[in-house]
Amino acid sequence: MIPEIAHQDFEVKVLQNKKPVVVDFYSTECPPCEALAPKYKDVAEKFSEVIDFYKIYRQENRNLAENLRVTSSPTLLFFKNGKESAERLTGNIKKSEIINEIKKIISENEFNRFNVKKPLETEKADVLILGAGPAGMSAAIYAAQAKLKTILIDQEGPGGQVAISHLISNYPGTGRPVNGYELIHSMQTQVLEAGAKILSSVDITSIQLSETNEPHKVILDDELKFQAKTLILALGAEPRLLGVEGEKEFKGKGISYCATCDGKFYENKEIIVIGGGNSAIEESLFLTKFASKITIVHQFDTLQANQTAQEKAFNHEKINFVFNSEPRKFEMKNNKMIVTIENIKSKEYSQIETDGVFIFAGRAPNVLSVSDKIKTDANGYIETNEDLETNLPGVFAAGDVRQKSIRQAVTAASDGCIAAIMAQKYLEKLES
Repeated sequence: MIPEIAHQDFEVKVLQNKKPVVVDFYSTECPPCEALAPKYKDVAEKFSEVIDFYKIYRQENRNLAENLRVTSSPTLLFFKNGKESAERLTGNIKKSEIINEIKKIISENEFNRFNVKKPLETEKADVLILGAGPAGMSAAIYAAQAKLKTILIDQEGPGGQVAISHLISNYPGTGRPVNGYELIHSMQTQVLEAGAKILSSVDITSIQLSETNEPHKVILDDELKFQAKTLILALGAEPRLLGVEGEKEFKGKGISYCATCDGKFYENKEIIVIGGGNSAIEESLFLTKFASKITIVHQFDTLQANQTAQEKAFNHEKINFVFNSEPRKFEMKNNKMIVTIENIKSKEYSQIETDGVFIFAGRAPNVLSVSDKIKTDANGYIETNEDLETNLPGVFAAGDVRQKSIRQAVTAASDGCIAAIMAQKYLEKLES
């Protein structure tokens, strides 16, 4: 159990501590925080003799978080001799990233002594699914109900993009607009009841794809090895970075990609939203619950979001728009974010001062290390036929990771269904 401390403990427990310290600033209703928790616990158990690990509930320690410029959940801070001595980690944090930063705050001998890897364990499955969003969940339900040994693996917590969407308004069968986290919880329950096994909050350290009918292999955390003759890639997509100066520097320190994770910390503050698609406009509407003013900066002269969301945004008193414009630089001055913007038509530059920036500029396919063998299009999306087969035998792709024209939760779930049924047919052919 990792001790939880509050702002009044920080000076003694962290800054005056003779041992190195790692602190996890977490929030509630934060899927990346939940995904981090078991990884953080595992690392703490390894290094507890030489490092003190603590958790701080960000929502009840706002002043401390603001003083430390912690503006994203989760955020890991690493201290040695009372000073931050490693790179901050925010958002979807991998276990390997934590280990790499720990190297910086203890000696090489201590690191080698406690960073002991467990012997590699091997488990076989009929269907191995990478990614636990709607596509992966749907595939797991169909495969498990077909009495196939099914293992569902996700590096983060289950849900993918849906888990951090505050509202899903058009998913059939819900009967009403439903919180994304709630929808994923229902899917996860159904997966488990069908008999599939779920492994989340793990690092996929190796994917070995076979070009023959031999099993495909996946290694997790350098400790668990899985083999299966069918593999469904439902890896989803991740926020697309703008590549603008200052973006990486201020990620988690003024720039966020998750409204449900970080919106509550901008109560009565001004924010900028970058983007004009469904995510940008719907998340902006959610952010109006907290922010006093929202400025949406969009590169085109019209929005690409659905008409219902557009109408709500245009009629909302807290939201205003800057069209035909793109950010060119993010910087921090006097605890304020300064965003330099270029008008694409006039080529004129201007600056907007704000308390925080949320970026919703599309998503990029999360193909991990499979793209060297799997055929992809020019944008990195996996190419499939209508049966969702890739160019490798027994390997299927489903959801946002594959080349397709429509990317919605319901189309991802449809993909999962098709992939699982075709995986079943593939196995039947092998056995015949």
